[in-house]
Amino acid sequence: MKFLFDFFPILLFFIAFKLYDIYVATAVAIVSSIIQVGFVWYRHRRVEKMHLITLALIVVLGGATLLLHDETFIKWKPTVVNWAFALAFLGSQFSQKNLVQRMMEEHIILTSKTVWKRLNLAWVAFFLLMGVVNLYVAFHFDTDTWVNFKLFGMMGLTFLFVIAQSIYLSQYMAHDPDHDPDHPMTKPQLPSDRQL
Repeated sequence: MKFLFDFFPILLFFIAFKLYDIYVATAVAIVSSIIQVGFVWYRHRRVEKMHLITLALIVVLGGATLLLHDETFIKWKPTVVNWAFALAFLGSQFSQKNLVQRMMEEHIILTSKTVWKRLNLAWVAFFLLMGVVNLYVAFHFDTDTWVNFKLFGMMGLTFLFVIAQSIYLSQYMAHDPDHDPDHPMTKPQLPSDRQL
């Protein structure tokens, strides 16, 4: 569900581009991103930094696109976002827990702590590469091809990367005794209030 919510402005951008043009699509992306962040703040009274960075970039680069009537600025946006994520992940590499570990450790247990560092660096490389690929498509193909790549190409490459990461992770995953009833180290579970 969260993925679909995050995907909302990109989908609206794509639809507006197909129905109108890049400038209407850019305006729609700006408005939908503002609505998205506003909704998150209204529901949770806080907004993730990545959402704020993305919003700031769409407002600045999208605004420049509309003001100067130059689509170059909006074409740079995915690259700047990806490179900002790469910097954030790289910076977290030197903290006690990097970003990948913070996001995933509640869901999986790994047998080696160095795997978190490798995964984090893999995301850094992926974000850097995605930024470069976006620029290549944006400035070597027409705008229609770039918009299709922005929606389908980037999403497809991300899915492939996540699948590859899952395959890599599977060799380092440990059983969690709390979640595996057949594991010999399983702790006895006390009945919850609902069971009483």
